[in-house]
Amino acid sequence: MASPHDALRDLFAAHGHSAYGGEAVTQWEHACQAACLAESSGAGAALVIAALAHDVGHLLHALPDDAPDRGIDDVHERIGAEWLAASFPEGVVAPVRLHVPAKRYLCTVEEAYLAGLSPPSLTSLALQGGPMSAAEVADFERLPFSADAVRLRRWDDAAKVSGLPTLPFEHFKRHFDALRHGG
Repeated sequence: MASPHDALRDLFAAHGHSAYGGEAVTQWEHACQAACLAESSGAGAALVIAALAHDVGHLLHALPDDAPDRGIDDVHERIGAEWLAASFPEGVVAPVRLHVPAKRYLCTVEEAYLAGLSPPSLTSLALQGGPMSAAEVADFERLPFSADAVRLRRWDDAAKVSGLPTLPFEHFKRHFDALRHGG
């Protein structure tokens, strides 16, 4: 059986070169940029891995890249969280599961956030339920790992820089090792 590191690496090797929605980066470039942003902010191993794996659900479903343009929500956050839950602790899984609700949350609580979303993110936002109601905001804020999901969401939004050099997957192995050893 492959280690969690190897399973994720193999998934990116097989599917990470596909386009990341309507953005100008690949799935791997987006994941790598998000994880690098998490590292540079001093995030712990679980949150760096969550940043690396937050869109793994896009690599697991069989929908076309333009599914959102066809009015289809791919529920990648749920698919990805379910896949990750077999090998990772809740500190990795929950921020992945909550990164879409975190977008909806930020659209509600920060007017400038909504205005700064890319066109593909606006398209998916509509499919994902749009901004939250006041009750949904309160419920989200009470969830364990909601603050981590908001941090992850900000890295997700910033990780769309075309042409930015990417690191090899092995650069992130130390975070998998730290997580395995309780770090």
